Amino acid sequence: MPPALFPRFAARPAVLFLAALLIGGADGAKSAPLRVGEALLDPVPFSALPGFSGDDLAAALATFRATCAAQAGPVLAEAAPGAPGQDLARPCAAAAGVPPGGAKDFFQQFFSAYRVLRPNHDAAAEREAGFLTGYFEPELAGSPVQTPDFTVPALARPDDLVSLEPGETRPGLDPTLRAARRDGDAFRPYPDRAAIEDGALGPGARPLLWLRDAVDLLVLQVQGSGRVRLPDGRSLRLAYDGRNGRPYTSVARLIVTGGHLPLEGLTLARWTGWLRDNPGLARDLIRRNASYIFFRIDDGVPEGAGPRGGAGVPLTAGRSLAVDATLWRYGLPFWLDGSLPDPEGGTAPLRRLVVAQDTGSAILGPARGDLYLGTGARAGAVAGLLRDPARFVVLLPKQNPAGGAP
Repeated sequence: MPPALFPRFAARPAVLFLAALLIGGADGAKSAPLRVGEALLDPVPFSALPGFSGDDLAAALATFRATCAAQAGPVLAEAAPGAPGQDLARPCAAAAGVPPGGAKDFFQQFFSAYRVLRPNHDAAAEREAGFLTGYFEPELAGSPVQTPDFTVPALARPDDLVSLEPGETRPGLDPTLRAARRDGDAFRPYPDRAAIEDGALGPGARPLLWLRDAVDLLVLQVQGSGRVRLPDGRSLRLAYDGRNGRPYTSVARLIVTGGHLPLEGLTLARWTGWLRDNPGLARDLIRRNASYIFFRIDDGVPEGAGPRGGAGVPLTAGRSLAVDATLWRYGLPFWLDGSLPDPEGGTAPLRRLVVAQDTGSAILGPARGDLYLGTGARAGAVAGLLRDPARFVVLLPKQNPAGGAP
């Protein structure tokens, strides 16, 4: 499990939530706190967000506008009692007309800010602490054909794979599984990683490209996409195209819990290097991650843009956030208050408005996020170090913003 969430933020009395229970007179509906999943949403003024006015809100607005082009429908959490609506149609309609320099006014006019609080903690710092990690787009070497140097395939999505939406299931199938294998008119669990590596897909296993080893494939699958440089100099982007629906297990965590490497100072380069130095143990640990990702070649994204996230739009380095897509709609802005590691040592404050544009099998819970940090080795170094507490503030759309679109 992730490291303990150290209470390194200044304590803040949770008076807003208590006041919400007492204010409202006879109208009980006004006093009921908003909830998303197990979290309480505590209203907070924008002026209480440290650094909000100094952030590059125009960059956040550009990322928000991009998501509006593929606006997401309702999520399961919106149907729960006490849950707020997350419909972004009104702010999306208004975003196109925001003049230069108007990003701050736009967000304050069309959204209300809420701290995402964990109610089962007494200390204010622990109530406010979520958990933030980072991910990136790796750059790998590969080949269009199998060679002695490139022996491990990145597979295309099989024709018999049926992906299941949150809450969707199939008769006779474990409801915790997020995919199924179609077998005529029936469905059964999809093979796990070990079975796929042992040939369970048969002729349904279609290599797109060949990578140098299982470690490169694991990195590609953990990040969800990547660029592959071919021997002729061409670069192809492999994009996520489904998974086998089996539970995800972090191989880096297995390395730490097995006593092979310490958590302190654990970087992507260090744990992947350990796997390559210990091929026998590496094979066993990698196969304990039953989850398996399939890919497609995505040539529709410009060279300088990021890979497509779950929202279907290219990700923006430092502004795109992966969230639990059963709880939050794509397109919701989030204010993050935490720290960003420097691969050369130390950290810098992270106070930034980001936009939900992606998800991941390990991103579970209302105050859990994965920040997209870009392409290449530098982004990978930062992503490998980012696993820290952070405050999460969600910006929810106002129902009737003053002066907003009708």
